[in-house]
Amino acid sequence: MSHNFRKKILSTFTAIIVLLLSSPFVFAADVIPAGDSYSKAIFAVGAMIAAGIAIGVGAVGAGLGIGTAASGACSAVGRNPGVQGKIMMTMLVGMAMSESIAIYALVVSLVLLYANPYMRYFLG
Repeated sequence: MSHNFRKKILSTFTAIIVLLLSSPFVFAADVIPAGDSYSKAIFAVGAMIAAGIAIGVGAVGAGLGIGTAASGACSAVGRNPGVQGKIMMTMLVGMAMSESIAIYALVVSLVLLYANPYMRYFLG
């Protein structure tokens, strides 16, 4: 049972990775004009993959930070319920700081996709 479950999880994970790595090539096909080289498509695919990795890492980091803040606050309130208001305020400020990392990652990924400053250097 355990071996079959691991095999199914591994094959599903592999299929998702292949899909995520191959889908930017399909979306980048519109970038290439007729008779042009593939450098624009390769650059666009690289930008799409970099944007995906940027927002993915930023979201995971924000999720871990928010989870840690909530866990610490729940433990603190469980030990001393009388200071719930102060703990709640500190927790919310910490969560907002952690969520700002995800917003910065979103901005970076949108810049990579739509206003890439390196496009003129690589594509001329």
